[in-house]
Amino acid sequence: MLSQIQRFGGAMFTPVLLFPFAGIVVGIAIMLRNPLFVGEALTAPDSLFAQIVYIIEEGGWTVFRNMPLIFAVGLPIGLAKQAPGRACLAVLMSFLTWNYFIHAMGVTWGTFFGVDFAQDPGAGSGLTLIAGIKTLDTSIIGAIVISGLVTAIHNRYFEKQLPVFLGIFQGSAFVVIIAFLVMIPCAWLTLLGWPKVQMGIESLQAFLRGAGALGVWIYTFLERILIPTGLHHFVYGPFIFGPAAVEGGIQVYWAEHLQAFSQSTESLKTLFPEGGFALHGNSKVFGSVGIALALWYTAAPENRVKVAGLLVPATLTAVLVGITEPLEFTFLFISPLLFAVHALLAATMATVMYLCGVVGNMGGGLLDQFLPQNWIPMFHNHASMIFTQIGIGLSFTAIYFAVFQTLIVRLNLNTPGREASEIKLYSKADYQAARQQTSAAAQENQQGQAAGLLSALGGAQNILSINNCATRLRIALREMAQTQSDDVFKALGAHGVVRRGNGIQVIVGLHVPQVRDQLETLMKHASSSDNTSMTEAVS
Repeated sequence: MLSQIQRFGGAMFTPVLLFPFAGIVVGIAIMLRNPLFVGEALTAPDSLFAQIVYIIEEGGWTVFRNMPLIFAVGLPIGLAKQAPGRACLAVLMSFLTWNYFIHAMGVTWGTFFGVDFAQDPGAGSGLTLIAGIKTLDTSIIGAIVISGLVTAIHNRYFEKQLPVFLGIFQGSAFVVIIAFLVMIPCAWLTLLGWPKVQMGIESLQAFLRGAGALGVWIYTFLERILIPTGLHHFVYGPFIFGPAAVEGGIQVYWAEHLQAFSQSTESLKTLFPEGGFALHGNSKVFGSVGIALALWYTAAPENRVKVAGLLVPATLTAVLVGITEPLEFTFLFISPLLFAVHALLAATMATVMYLCGVVGNMGGGLLDQFLPQNWIPMFHNHASMIFTQIGIGLSFTAIYFAVFQTLIVRLNLNTPGREASEIKLYSKADYQAARQQTSAAAQENQQGQAAGLLSALGGAQNILSINNCATRLRIALREMAQTQSDDVFKALGAHGVVRRGNGIQVIVGLHVPQVRDQLETLMKHASSSDNTSMTEAVS
């Protein structure tokens, strides 16, 4: 069950990867339309500069204005067991069908369900427009549920063999037919139950706003501590992209009000108190530096250069784009205590910042969120908040360093580069030696790494399914006993390995989508070879 939940959480990351670039485009465009930055002449409606910026900004809004559709179509990429492209098409058709059913039932029987479809869609109405369809505003929650349901239908019936005279309805057509019938009761149940869910969400929003700093601490702690399980997507997703904290999600709400917030001299915490639930990126920008310095400082002097080679790219990845797993998995498996302390410090840092008036949309790194969506546009009227944030952040960098350095030394933890450590940094020679132990890894490239990983996983016949998130391969195995040791995976470039039951997670870094594609290609070739051999044997 847990492996299925992890697989679902990992699949959610596929559409999430589209948001950083779109956020940068919108943030820069809004800044360039602000007369405080470029002057009154360039922001006048008849200015060619303003018109070009407006056109670019509208393109940047594509992702944010179609989030339910993007999540619906994106999830099958990670969840479909075969033909993910066809699964995406089936989900798109079924998701639109579901919304058309909701619209038709709402218009016909709206009084029965207690929903007024005569209202204009928008805030407070409970309605929205999706691909031009007036429907209930289920946000990404509805998209995720319908996408998961239709993908399950695809996995079960896509390869179903029909009688010859019905052959035209096989494959995706058969999946869409079944999903069409399933969408009718789904639409009915949605109209019956979603208005009550909306009331529950409103109550949750009221609780979170009332909880204040305590709510921020709990949210940030859960977002960090659940990273090893892969379930952290379910914590930040409803807040950042869904309606848990504010209607439409913090990401969209902040972008829509960015110009108004930047031009207001009123406290941002007063304008947008829900922005406290998007401060978890501060642990990535400030905490990661303190962690890396502690790991480097506690390494043996003769190993510090090697340790720096490991830590510098991992830390830059965390600080600049907000992907912390390469750094966090460097010490997670050595000492889970350090990771627990990391989660506590991250939650405390976000809470202290919130108490001091810091809010915004800062769940990523410097390049994708801090600079374009917060610091640069807000600097003119909210510089004091930014300096407060940086001051608190640098203070916690020092706290992180002091706490991690003390724990590593006092508990004699085997972090990379320490004299007593069994965890070592692998050189190029080590990498090549480990690849010689695996039959397929002969080339010094990603294809060679994929082949080595396939062999270390016990071969194609031992793999039931493959998925990935930002940095991790998530693989369901037939038998864990057929896999090789963690040292072999690390020698092949993995930052760490998580084993649970017959599920394994291999942390390979930001190029994980390419590695997954190469693994799947190798598995197809292996399957084709097996089929050919079987055919030759029979003949």
